[in-house]
Amino acid sequence: MTAPKTLTTAGQSPSAIEVRSGRWIDTWDPEDDTFWHDGGRKIAKRNLYPSIFAEFLGFAVWASWSIVVPQLAAVGFVLTVDQQFWLIAVPSLVGATLRIPYTFAVPRFGGRNWTIISALLLLLPASALAFVVSRPETTPFWMLLGVAALAGLGGGNFASSMANISFFYPEREKGKALGLNAAGGNLGTAAVQFAVPLVIVTGAGLQLSRAGLMFIPLILLAAFLAARMMNNLTFAKADYRAFGAAVHNRHTWIISFLYIGTFGSFIGYAGAFPTLLKTQFPEVTLSIAFLGALVGSLSRPVGGILADRWGGARVTISSFLVMAVAAVGAVLALRAGSFALFLSTFLVLFVATGAGNGATYRMIPAVFRVGATTPERAARARKAAAGCIGIAGAIGALGGFLIPRGFALSNSIAGSLQPALWVFVGIYLIMAATTWSVYSRRAAPMSAAGI
Repeated sequence: MTAPKTLTTAGQSPSAIEVRSGRWIDTWDPEDDTFWHDGGRKIAKRNLYPSIFAEFLGFAVWASWSIVVPQLAAVGFVLTVDQQFWLIAVPSLVGATLRIPYTFAVPRFGGRNWTIISALLLLLPASALAFVVSRPETTPFWMLLGVAALAGLGGGNFASSMANISFFYPEREKGKALGLNAAGGNLGTAAVQFAVPLVIVTGAGLQLSRAGLMFIPLILLAAFLAARMMNNLTFAKADYRAFGAAVHNRHTWIISFLYIGTFGSFIGYAGAFPTLLKTQFPEVTLSIAFLGALVGSLSRPVGGILADRWGGARVTISSFLVMAVAAVGAVLALRAGSFALFLSTFLVLFVATGAGNGATYRMIPAVFRVGATTPERAARARKAAAGCIGIAGAIGALGGFLIPRGFALSNSIAGSLQPALWVFVGIYLIMAATTWSVYSRRAAPMSAAGI
């Protein structure tokens, strides 16, 4: 076995941070100030940036079918509206399902190792996409659906990336690090919706296969950077008790319900928006579709900042109310056939989903801290909160499946998107009322804690 490489800095013994074969680190204590300032922070940052890039690509691959589906007719595919929405919805369903096992993959295989593996797994959906879209005459719908499902591999990357980075940072700096990691991932959705329309028309004719081929060198680069820069932590262990504690806490399920409305709405609308533009306003170029995912991604940290000042519950309630008003605006835009109103109301909707996403995420540790009056209870509360984050992230991602299927069902039954939007309005009002009743109502037990 290769001899351990020892990293030493002032004030440390040579054995303080050792990197042995396979880039494993056996000693890791970020809560110790001396350890953190004398080498720990530098290593944590070195692991953070490749993680952000890998997660960025994961989200981009996950969202790739959102911008590919509206282009399929141009290359010879004949699909119903219902089939188009199935292709958009299935990646989110698979991605949501994979989030829990991906979370536990980090302790099992090591953060560096799993980042390499999960990045290379993205070669499957990327190469399969390039293959099937270039063969419209011989590709049945079930095969398209199977390839779209492979894109869900990118959705699992968020959970493993967040779990891995959380091990590297002390509690006092986790919020910023995880916020950067999450924002980098979300931006992948906007990036793919911006890049694909440009890449597929470069040169002669429409080359939709490039929507998959463009990822291959980037995926290889992400795996290379992870191999060269990242580390595995022996200290990182799967905490099944944390998940058990979260499962038995009712607030896990309340917050997961709310997270469907915030993060799930972001993923669902981001996936459906290009197809909505194509079907409702065919004269409009798809190159503007990325704006929704972009403003939604950028507003996520803003929601967290506002929640730090005003409380996560208040900002979450406000976000749901704005989402409800914006969805009503989208209905009015469809009735008037106004593209300007449709675009502006959907951009407001995206901003509200992003802000609500950040605010709801901020609520989780605050909710679980209530009643933690001793160090032992505080430690249990942190573990339960960590379990809640994993569960809520998986359940919330189901919104990416439910919203496109809601639009498909609405179109099939009523020939319009308006009934689906009215249902969404009602759900957002229920979610706002739930947040108020449980966390903000003056008589509610949680109210005094300023959640």
